[in-house]
Amino acid sequence: MHTRRIGDVEVSAIGLGGMPMSIEGRPDEARSLATIHAALDAGVTLIDTADSYHRDAHEVGHNETLIAKALASHDLGKDVLVATKGGHLRPGDGSWTLDGSPGHIKEACEASLRRLGVEAIGLYQFHRPDPRVPYAESVGAVRELLDEGKIRMAGISNANPDQIRQANDILGGRLVSVQNQFSPAFRSSEPELRLCDELGIAFLPWSPLGGISRAGELGSAYAPFARVAEAHGVSPQRVCLAWMLAKSPFVVPIPGSSRPETILDSLAATELTLTADEIAELDAV
Repeated sequence: MHTRRIGDVEVSAIGLGGMPMSIEGRPDEARSLATIHAALDAGVTLIDTADSYHRDAHEVGHNETLIAKALASHDLGKDVLVATKGGHLRPGDGSWTLDGSPGHIKEACEASLRRLGVEAIGLYQFHRPDPRVPYAESVGAVRELLDEGKIRMAGISNANPDQIRQANDILGGRLVSVQNQFSPAFRSSEPELRLCDELGIAFLPWSPLGGISRAGELGSAYAPFARVAEAHGVSPQRVCLAWMLAKSPFVVPIPGSSRPETILDSLAATELTLTADEIAELDAV
């Protein structure tokens, strides 16, 4: 498995996104555990989760609990960097709400610590800006968690370039990751990707294949990805992740998965080398 860095930690160049294993349409627990274990066996050392990755109101942190169980039951579990997030909530009716207040972020972190069964969270990320709360206050709470040793590294998610710079300043230059949506269908985070490359901060594309319901349509929706995939004898999804990896050494995609075969196909993207012409063709989509 090829590796990249988040802060001072070396991780697999592609991580596993846990959300599909806990929200609507999720598989049974046995298949989710098999998916996580297959990823570990293939060399994954980064798993992304959040306290809001759950379906029903009474099961906040479902995905964190699932991941903790999977890691505890596998010999390689201790080698994994778990990245979780706080500040986004799901009331249980399918909607998403926000709470970026410092009090909530600190309470959410404490709850995540308990569910993950760790003394310090490897990477804690402020999930999404809350327009009702000054951004500096939300990130300031993350800084306090970092200073207190409750978290080992700090990141932000769904941030624009100004927020990235502001967060890095508030954290005293200790911002290690930015997790934004980025895929062939969602290219507006290019400026954030370029800024992370400039600053040496890991950029973690979420929904890199277009999302749970659309990942399988990538090839039919974007002909260049299908053409390049056919030339290499691989899936369009594998081409998509290889294209992202080629954009910057600081890009670490975190495709979501709920099947062993899909995460294994995604991980094979680290072995796929695209030509300059192919990359240019895909960039033009």
